[in-house]
Amino acid sequence: MESLIPLDYATLRVVWWALLGVLLIAFAVMDGFDLGIAALLPVVARTDVERRVVINVVGPVWEGNQVWLITAGGAIFAAWPLLYAASFSGFYLAMMLALIALIIRPVGFKYRSKMEGTRWRNTWDGLLCASGVLAALVFGVAMGNLIVGVPFGFDANTLRPEYYGHFYQLFSPFALLAGVVSVLMLIMHGAVVLAWRTEGAVAMRARRAGQITALLTAVLFVVGGFVVAGMDGHVIESGVNFMAASDPALKTVAVQTGGWLANFEKWPLAWAAPALGVGGALLVAMLIGTRAYWLTFILSSAAVSGIILTVGLALFPFLMPSSTAPRFGLTVWDASSSPLTLWIMLLGVVFFLPIITAYTAWVYRVMRGKVTAETVSGTPNSY
Repeated sequence: MESLIPLDYATLRVVWWALLGVLLIAFAVMDGFDLGIAALLPVVARTDVERRVVINVVGPVWEGNQVWLITAGGAIFAAWPLLYAASFSGFYLAMMLALIALIIRPVGFKYRSKMEGTRWRNTWDGLLCASGVLAALVFGVAMGNLIVGVPFGFDANTLRPEYYGHFYQLFSPFALLAGVVSVLMLIMHGAVVLAWRTEGAVAMRARRAGQITALLTAVLFVVGGFVVAGMDGHVIESGVNFMAASDPALKTVAVQTGGWLANFEKWPLAWAAPALGVGGALLVAMLIGTRAYWLTFILSSAAVSGIILTVGLALFPFLMPSSTAPRFGLTVWDASSSPLTLWIMLLGVVFFLPIITAYTAWVYRVMRGKVTAETVSGTPNSY
């Protein structure tokens, strides 16, 4: 059966590495502004009407946006089972925090306006804000830990993952810096959408918040880059067979200072990713006060994509480096499913992804236009 697959095993692995990146970027771009808007709720909205306006910007679309996260999780489970096993066991408590935040958000949307009491609504508004900040922080901290290295290994005989760290170890200084960059990045993205989809005082405050967070995103991202340049990175020395079955125990890995910049030296075009992250954020700060709404949203999306791409390109071919047993770090070449599994899944992606993209575009077209106090009060189904 596998002889009928037109792509070799190594190519399929790289394709699925790229597809995983696409799914993570799609989640950050599409659902990221939902999280950013939730985090901005008490900042840009001072009255109950203004808060309802802000909530109804994302109310009709947040469920569809969150599907990208579920899809990415499913892709990790099916295409990268060793990565799924090691990451979900090591990051279990952190994942639970993110899950709690993501559960609070829809409950807040649904119940916030069910009662008119000030305390009731203020409580849900606070929870919505906290959910946006917490989820964005946890996702950023997880990315930071991939660069620092995760304390895990595998049983040499059974390939059963073994995690050696503890919960608080996940929140190292660099991981927290990555978490702060994530929060600022998504708040910037959310502010761009609010400036586009609202008007009056809410839009004005969103523009101001967007300018500040865009500048801070660019600055802290650059600071993080200098920190990474002085950190230990992992470099594969030997034992890689691009076509062999997955077995992370076969390779040898060296730890070198500045090792995470090796790919940028090898492939100079890779510098386009951090340039996109910094340049996109700075252009957002410049243009968010104008009426170039589409362009600002594209630039904000480009900044988000560039920052995530920078992490992926720096780590390649590693998916999850190990800080305690570097040779067990999971890479593109030794953490994937079989060729047949990857090929069947790729066929499904080729068929379904255009349908999902077209449907999403149609939903956003239907929901286009400004959200105002009048549209909220005049629509019985609004939050």
